[in-house]
Amino acid sequence: MNRKIGVRLVKCLVAGAALAVLLPQAVEWGSNVYASSVKPTSSVSSQQLQNKLLQAMATRSETLTFTYQGRVNGLKQQLQTAIQQAMESDPYVNYTIKSYAFSYTGTTTSAQVTIRLSYRETKEQTAYVDSTVQAVLGDIVTKGMTDHEKVKAIHDWIVVRLKYDEAQQKYTAYDGLKTGSTVCQGYSLLAYKMLERAGITNRIVEGRAGGQLHAWNLVLLDGRWYHMDTTWDDPTPDRANEVSTSYYLLTDSEMRRDHSWVKQYPQANTSYRETLSALIATGGSKATVYQKLYNNLEYPLQDGKGLVKSSADIKEQVHKVINKGGTSLTFGYQGTERSLKEDLQSLYQLGLKSISYQITDLGSTGNLRVTLKWT
Repeated sequence: MNRKIGVRLVKCLVAGAALAVLLPQAVEWGSNVYASSVKPTSSVSSQQLQNKLLQAMATRSETLTFTYQGRVNGLKQQLQTAIQQAMESDPYVNYTIKSYAFSYTGTTTSAQVTIRLSYRETKEQTAYVDSTVQAVLGDIVTKGMTDHEKVKAIHDWIVVRLKYDEAQQKYTAYDGLKTGSTVCQGYSLLAYKMLERAGITNRIVEGRAGGQLHAWNLVLLDGRWYHMDTTWDDPTPDRANEVSTSYYLLTDSEMRRDHSWVKQYPQANTSYRETLSALIATGGSKATVYQKLYNNLEYPLQDGKGLVKSSADIKEQVHKVINKGGTSLTFGYQGTERSLKEDLQSLYQLGLKSISYQITDLGSTGNLRVTLKWT
């Protein structure tokens, strides 16, 4: 019997996670400086300016005004540098600032400076994020967990809890927690906050994916960096309790298959599969924990274990699932998508009415991870 396979789901779990505005809007400034023969009495350092700005940002102050004593001819660049350094010193604040502007007026040796800031998240909203994160971590992070387990628990909680805001109107971690949806900026901000609170060093990466601006995280585990994209591990449209790990703790080369970035970030050049293999090999009380992670991430399929290679193999596995009342199956497939589609035709002999499938690459093995659903 030769019947057309039903719906084919797209490979990419999120067809372009857009981010309309990642960084604060362009700076605007004005100056009105008059000549003066008065000698400068003191100079405000960049660090002092940065401290003032950090305090203002922490309290979500919208206006910061102060008097600058010193030569004014380099003030514009000094202000610009101080603002950038202040934002970059706190990644969470950096990506919640919507826009900023500054102006100053005075003489050549003194100026009254005004800096205006606008935010995507209020102080109260950030407090809500902090308290919610603390409560969630209290539930999902248990005593004795390794950092590897913590990262996985946080990743899975975010993917299950959030869904992608296809209207692209929500940008913050607060939006994600309060309404259940946000864009990639909100996903990465929430991941940053949760990982940081759990004691896991991480950074937010800005780049492109799916032809659009995008953001994700770099995570530091045992001295090695890995990429983690919770947005692209969340199916769109959202499917309840479904978590992908296709973009979980990847190397630079693995990530560059469909992501790109131009800023300098720590290098991620260690395979997480190899990392877990080494941890398992060392034995010890946590060996079973690392083995469970290894299996959960479907690394045995990348090792070539249990791969399906023919229509008969697929038919046999599906038949077993049907006998148990199941309607879906995930397996590793050795072959191309074209050969897979041909092999799936035999499933209609089991009386199935419609079949849909989703495929992703199994690392760099050339094999496929296949998820079948049927009625």
